[in-house]
Amino acid sequence: MKLLAKFNLLLIVVFGLGLTLIAINARSFLMNDARRVVLNQAELMAASSRATRDYTEEEISPVLENTAQHADTFLPQTIPFYAATVTFNRLRKNFPDYTYKEATLNPTNLVDRAEDWQADIINYFRNNPSETQLVGEREGAVGPSLYLARPIAADPGCLVCHSIPSAAPKAMIKRYGSQNGFGWKPNEIVAAQIISVPMSVPIKLANEGFRNLLITLGTIFFAAIVLIDIGMYFIVIQPLRKVSASADLISTGDIDQPPLPVKGKDEIALVTTSFNRMHTSLKKAMEMLND
Repeated sequence: MKLLAKFNLLLIVVFGLGLTLIAINARSFLMNDARRVVLNQAELMAASSRATRDYTEEEISPVLENTAQHADTFLPQTIPFYAATVTFNRLRKNFPDYTYKEATLNPTNLVDRAEDWQADIINYFRNNPSETQLVGEREGAVGPSLYLARPIAADPGCLVCHSIPSAAPKAMIKRYGSQNGFGWKPNEIVAAQIISVPMSVPIKLANEGFRNLLITLGTIFFAAIVLIDIGMYFIVIQPLRKVSASADLISTGDIDQPPLPVKGKDEIALVTTSFNRMHTSLKKAMEMLND
């Protein structure tokens, strides 16, 4: 095996080990980073939904509640929960993998009733009133999913409709009845704002980043090997070939070869200098023998 081939084999082994170590460490890092990106998007969505609820409660509901239509017909647009859900459903056109629900233990609209795992989250916030956010993973029907949850407390605006049936708007009682959604207490945790996303989303992001990283590193390593080979050829291989060719000619009796040029002060230059000195000594010895 030639010197350049041996050197390439060594580079491939070194770069291969380096790429393997980088890949092992990068995999977990990229997965954590993708998970963080997904959670950041979920936090922005949660904040947007909260802002929609506050805007509806403070500015939309007072206007609609004073209309003649609201006296006879229940307008869901006056409910902050409804506004937040509708807004998020429209947002899902750009983020179809994300789901949003303001899960409630005792809702007026049974569509909002919390599932068992959502009820566990609400109870967690009830038992830990200082907690403002919960992040976790769960197994669902379509596989593992990541969720972000924030508590929802009953504020004065909620109690207008959810304290006792007699205080609720007649139009709401007419639509939903008086059996559900009542008995809420001030500042009680009654619901949780929950955004879920399948784990396939961060896994896909991590895989894409991992693939791009491997392609980039592979390209860099290949380019590095090519450049090193070029440098090796001109700095080491070519000068040594000249020394070898000159030695072959001298060994066959052609001792009148010109001295090899010496460039620099590195090891190759020292070898060339030593060869020239040996060549000169050989010529003098041959001349002495001929005389």
